[in-house]
Amino acid sequence: MPDRQLSSSQRKTDFISLPDSFFTQAMPKIQDLAELKIVLYVSYLILRKQERPYFVTYKELLSHELMATMGEKTLRQALDSAVEHGTLLHSTLNINGVLEDVYALTVDSRQPPTINIFALYEQNIGLIQALIAEELKEAEKLYPPQWIEEAFKEAVTLNKRSWRYIASILRRWASEGKDSGEYKRDIKKDDPDKYIKGKYGHMVQR
Repeated sequence: MPDRQLSSSQRKTDFISLPDSFFTQAMPKIQDLAELKIVLYVSYLILRKQERPYFVTYKELLSHELMATMGEKTLRQALDSAVEHGTLLHSTLNINGVLEDVYALTVDSRQPPTINIFALYEQNIGLIQALIAEELKEAEKLYPPQWIEEAFKEAVTLNKRSWRYIASILRRWASEGKDSGEYKRDIKKDDPDKYIKGKYGHMVQR
């Protein structure tokens, strides 16, 4: 049989995966079709991203035909409802000198469900600024997820709600090892300077 070019309907289809919590926690809170549409579309756009930070701007949403058909007023109302119901996270970031509304998923299926550093920051400290966002992204790469979560908990317990304080906890653990000794055992198997190299190496100096 001669080779034939596959039609668009026959080509491999890309899929995105939503976490179980979307169906068990998010969907029961969604009030109307517009809110469901925006949550699903934000999920679609974010889960297709290949690099951090995993968020979409309001301008990105407006530029997509599907969202534009809703009308800006309906779009804003749907986004506000999704944020109020906890199905999306909202921040205002300074991007290239312009303040932008950005939206992220409460739970990203590509990350362990117990840790979302941006959500932890929003819930415990406040709005994320551009410089802090860069440090959060780098910390997420440098440190184990459970360390980040525990460092936030310790800071909140001591009423030290600042990224500077949380970063100092992580630096100390990276330098001295946590109580379990897990870190020191791991780095012996790997590069001992793994956590102090790179652009943000100053965050974990010994």
